[in-house]
Amino acid sequence: MRVAGIEPGQRHLNGPQTTGRTYRNLSAPDHVMTHDFDVAAPMRDGVDLMVDVWSPEEPGRYPVLVSASPYPRQIQDLGAPMGFIEAGASDFFVPRGYVHVIANLRGTGGSGGVFTLYDGQERKDMYDLVEWAAAQEWSDGNVGMIGISYFAGTQLEAAVEQPPHLRAIMPVAVSSDLYEATSHHGLVSTGFISPFISMVGITAERTDALWRGKVLNAARHVLNTPALHKKFGRMNGEAAVVLLKRLMKLHHDPYPWDDMWRDGVVAHQLHDEWWDDRNLLPLLDRVRVPVYLGCDWENVPLHLPSTFPTRAALTSAPEVRVAMLGDFGLTWPWESLHIEALAWYHHWLKGRDTGILEGPPIRYVVPGADVDGDAAWRSADTWPPAESHLQEWTLAADGTLTTQAPADTDGERVFMTLGAGLNRPVASPTDPPSSLDWTSAPLAADLDVVGDIELALDATITAPDAGWFAVLSDVGPDGTATPVTAGYLRASLRRVDEAASRPGAPELPCTTAEAVPVGERVHYRIPIVSNARRFPGGHRVRITVFGDDQPDDTPAIMGFRHASVGTSSINRVAATSRLLLPVLG
Repeated sequence: MRVAGIEPGQRHLNGPQTTGRTYRNLSAPDHVMTHDFDVAAPMRDGVDLMVDVWSPEEPGRYPVLVSASPYPRQIQDLGAPMGFIEAGASDFFVPRGYVHVIANLRGTGGSGGVFTLYDGQERKDMYDLVEWAAAQEWSDGNVGMIGISYFAGTQLEAAVEQPPHLRAIMPVAVSSDLYEATSHHGLVSTGFISPFISMVGITAERTDALWRGKVLNAARHVLNTPALHKKFGRMNGEAAVVLLKRLMKLHHDPYPWDDMWRDGVVAHQLHDEWWDDRNLLPLLDRVRVPVYLGCDWENVPLHLPSTFPTRAALTSAPEVRVAMLGDFGLTWPWESLHIEALAWYHHWLKGRDTGILEGPPIRYVVPGADVDGDAAWRSADTWPPAESHLQEWTLAADGTLTTQAPADTDGERVFMTLGAGLNRPVASPTDPPSSLDWTSAPLAADLDVVGDIELALDATITAPDAGWFAVLSDVGPDGTATPVTAGYLRASLRRVDEAASRPGAPELPCTTAEAVPVGERVHYRIPIVSNARRFPGGHRVRITVFGDDQPDDTPAIMGFRHASVGTSSINRVAATSRLLLPVLG
């Protein structure tokens, strides 16, 4: 019997399995796993979703974990380091007494209907899917949901609809507002949305002849060999993005996928009604079940920006827990936090006292602050942590980043962004640079940055619109710069509701576009994605500012880049600009 876990003799799971705590009353893997493929789950309008049911071989009624997405359900056990394999390890949960239901959304994987991308129809389907699972002969009526990324989104979709048999969810790495994941304050994340829609379209058309054919069955055997599988635990997001871009060249039916891309990227560039139907944040006060959130600090351009706004919006959930992971905390296939999930679902679906609710609700690591190579877990009751306070750093006219007030308050620095189609093959030596760095002196002691970050930028541009990119980096003694987090803003979408925002967290999203007054100094509040990082003594802190991240020499976390705004501009950054860093201690 194949059983996944972390004990000797088990198929070893990659990634951290807990938030540093030991749990009690967890089930032993005593059940043999069996399966029933291609089962039809009827929706209220007569459309069938296709599901695979992984269950204990011994007849009985068990709690159910539902995973739903547009990704092929047939390959969730493939073992490949692909961003689509995120439903969780059936061979971990089923032997420990759960039924694992993996479903394909409408228009994908043989399910009927047309895929509609995270909208009201999908929310109704998730209600129906939970209630269908609860009514099956193998179900004891207690349903939870599992999986990351899109699988996490469908969990919140179900929860806002309040199906009676849904007991708890664990939406790790979720994006509650699809606009926020697709367009970073008006800058379209082509590194995400284009390969995502293409790959869903490509895989949606494939059938069991491919997914369960001889070639992929042979791949399952190879990919799950211990030595190879272990290597996947140290693969980063950039490698997956490169793979997706290569696969985008495969053919797929243009409907509905090309229409969907055009709607999201071209037709609806502001947060309008089309995006409102794909925004769960205003609906999260309807959630009445316990929620366990989480993400990894590296996931700056996709899921991390949504984690804490989602937590803040869950005002009616009876319990909200958060786990923030360090490097390689979420890799593919997703297998991390499974013991944490077991303790969570044992508590809510089996009524066991596991200790999962003991201690403060937020557990997090600070990358760089490891102890003997292991993550040092910390706890907090609030976010940002109560001991975190904002420290102002000046972007001085001489290129230094300093906690001191600027000596030259009238000083400024200049860079230039060139739009496409200017027919200028090489830069002139008289041109301003295409980006600017501000770098601190070597730190006298360790600096722990934990919380919300903001770049308060005073700048003048020579165009009515521009892109603002800001990357915070840790610079080692040898000069190597490691990007930590980033912020993005389209200049015409700069408006902030000052009364509703707080330092470090401007209100999102802006729905009003205003041309920038050319040649006038404008104050921009650029939100930099919340993060945690120890900058060791002797290292330097750096903020890099530029107007376009399409050039390969600009930093792009996880390899995600953005569509250019297209304008050309001379940009002058005033020495009154400030970086607000949340510092512990």
